[in-house]
Amino acid sequence: MVITRLIKVNDTMQQDYEYICSEPIGKKIHKDFKPDLSPKKMLQLGVFGGKYMGDCAQEFPHDWFINVVFCHEFHDPELNYFKVNASLSLREWQNRGWIYYEDPRGWFQWYCRYYMGRRIPFEDDRQIKRWKAIFRHVGAIKKNCIPGDLNCRKKQRQALLHWAIDSRKF
Repeated sequence: MVITRLIKVNDTMQQDYEYICSEPIGKKIHKDFKPDLSPKKMLQLGVFGGKYMGDCAQEFPHDWFINVVFCHEFHDPELNYFKVNASLSLREWQNRGWIYYEDPRGWFQWYCRYYMGRRIPFEDDRQIKRWKAIFRHVGAIKKNCIPGDLNCRKKQRQALLHWAIDSRKF
């Protein structure tokens, strides 16, 4: 028996938006999508300079935000796990065509909602394809860094963290 959940969103970037979660949280993930980290773990490690999602925490489980530090005023790289800025601006994401109207905050918002159980087949396929493309950075780190040297290529490592890939493992 599938239990669906209706999620209502009213935050700075989306008002009166609703979506249905038709899958259990964190389950029934596409076979080609194997992130190392859950959204909760990403937030707790430190992503997006603490600026991302500070106004929409009510949309997601409360425990995702335990021990998460937000900076509501600006993007603070010191709040990132690797203490570097590995982000482009939202305007740049929009200019590059990376933003889908359902998820105006981009890939991570899509991932959070996908993890919660929302499914939009065309958009899911597009975002999973983008996620797979980021693996070129894994190769660069493995080629140029001594295993376990987390100070090597910190910007690439932070970027991978933004995509749920845990470079601390290699």
